[in-house]
Order: sequence, then C-alpha cells, then structure tokens
Amino acid sequence: MPAKEKQIPAVRRASRSDGEATRLHLLDTAGRVLAERGYADATSKEICLRAGTPLASVNYHFGSREGLYEAVLIEAHRQLVSLDDLTAWAATQDDPRLKLGAVLSHLVALSTRTDASWGVRVMLREIMAPSQVLPKLVEKAVRPKAAVMLGLIAAVLGLPAGHPAVQRCLLLSVLPAILLIAMPKVVLSKVLPAVGADSPALADDWLRYVLAGLDAVGAAYRD
Repeated sequence: MPAKEKQIPAVRRASRSDGEATRLHLLDTAGRVLAERGYADATSKEICLRAGTPLASVNYHFGSREGLYEAVLIEAHRQLVSLDDLTAWAATQDDPRLKLGAVLSHLVALSTRTDASWGVRVMLREIMAPSQVLPKLVEKAVRPKAAVMLGLIAAVLGLPAGHPAVQRCLLLSVLPAILLIAMPKVVLSKVLPAVGADSPALADDWLRYVLAGLDAVGAAYRD
C-alpha cells in the first residue's frame, strides 16, 4: 500500500509533463500554420491534423480557437524580444546607453536574418490585418515590454519616464526596426545591399544615430 501511494505523485507529474509537452507542440504547430495562412484562413482542424492531436485539444489546452491564437501571438512577440531579455539587459549594465545598444543590436540582428522564426511572420500578418485578439496582446505582452523600454529611454534622455517626449523617442527609436523586420529581404539585397551585408555595422550606426537624436531631444526639454 505505501508503495502505491508513493507512485501517485510520480504519475501525476508525468501526466502534467505530457500535457505541457502536447500544449507546446500544439502551440508551435499553430504558429507555423498561422504564419502560412493567417488567422482568418487557418482552422483548428488543420492545426490539430498537422500536430497529430485530437480536435478537442485546442479547447482543452487553450479554451478556444481565439485562445490559441492569443497564445500564438504572445509567443510570436516573445520571439521578437522577450521580457526576460529586456529585463536582463536593463539589469546587467549601469550605462543606459549600453543597455539601449544591446536592445538595438538584437533587433538589427533579427531584421537581417534570412531564417526568421514563424513568430516574425505571424506578427507581420497581425500588423497588416489586426485581429480582435490584438488588445489582449497589447495588455499581456506589449505594454510590459514598453514599460521597460520607456524607463530605458527616459534614463538616456535624462527626463522623467512620464514625460511625453519619452514616448515619442521610444517610437522613433524602435520604428526603424519594425520597418526593417517587415521589409522583404530581397528589397534590401537589391536596393540597399550594404544594409544587410554587415549587421554589426548597421547596429553601430543605428545606435549612433539614435543616441545623437536622444541627446538633442533631452537637451531641448531639460533646458
């Protein structure tokens, strides 16, 4: 009898582990299908068929098709840049300029990769055709990361985090990365070949450009 009682927790742990593995596999498969087809055309049936799971697994693990898409969007945004990475960059350096440089270098490297993850394609589809799930993505993924970045930009500017110029400067600093990520790589290779050919140089020049602008804005508002 005692031996059987000891086995119960192990069985439960194995069950939870298997369930999490299935959930992650379904999430990854859904991400790939949604990257190919978009939310409007991707069906739960196709996702489960490709994942090799029962159709009911979508509702079991995510509550609904919309819940699955919400989880995919959050994971896609994490693949672009994770909150853990942002927090780590913010904690490892004393100089806010070095912290900002780490973020921009990451975004540049992502924008020049030819083997982009499905998360990039999912986010591009969502940007081009926003869904009803977008507000949930903003609340759960975008705003927490934006809070970290606003603090970082404010530190570089030497202004309070609530100053309106901080929000504007965050937009101006990050928007080029979004454009680079969204731009087809063939455009860069044919029109601006030097941009994608040397990612470290692009990151360095972008940081110089951004810091010069931040210095000018900060000085204007501090004065």
